[in-house]
Amino acid sequence: MHFAYDTEDVLEFGVALANTDPAASTSGEDELTTQQQLAALIADHRFSGRIDGDDQELAAMVGVRQEFRRIWALDRDSMVSEVNALLESGEVLPRLARHDGLDWHLHAAAPDAPLATRIRLEMALALVDVIRAAETERLRVCDADDCSGLLLDLSRNRSKRFCSVRCANRVNMVAYRRRQSADA
Repeated sequence: MHFAYDTEDVLEFGVALANTDPAASTSGEDELTTQQQLAALIADHRFSGRIDGDDQELAAMVGVRQEFRRIWALDRDSMVSEVNALLESGEVLPRLARHDGLDWHLHAAAPDAPLATRIRLEMALALVDVIRAAETERLRVCDADDCSGLLLDLSRNRSKRFCSVRCANRVNMVAYRRRQSADA
């Protein structure tokens, strides 16, 4: 099952945002501590609309990151209540938009709403699609013991287990070494 491209884009952005957390980042550091890091993340995922570029916006996005990490790991029924709470915020104003070479897609809030509000609501709408399609098992946490990275499994056979090649290689190398020492 594949979702609409804008749903996949928002989910992939959510994973990228969530994986800036120190427990999930490739550097092991918090990768969302400066306005420049936030600006780069937003630019990579082509978000449009109001961007203030100030410390208040950065702090709000760190809050969104933690909220999204928490919701991602919930079971389907628990996720429904969290998504409904986001949608009940009264700030949802869905509209179709076309910009930056992208075809028509759904935006969840007015373009002048604060960035964190827009992203929270777009993530909520993306999760609505996931919930309605009964595909919440595609939202996972990395199988590596020392990583809490999030991953979106869009593979046909639903076999993705790791947030990155680095985690997969590390786990596979540990397993290989265990087998080698057991054979010796």
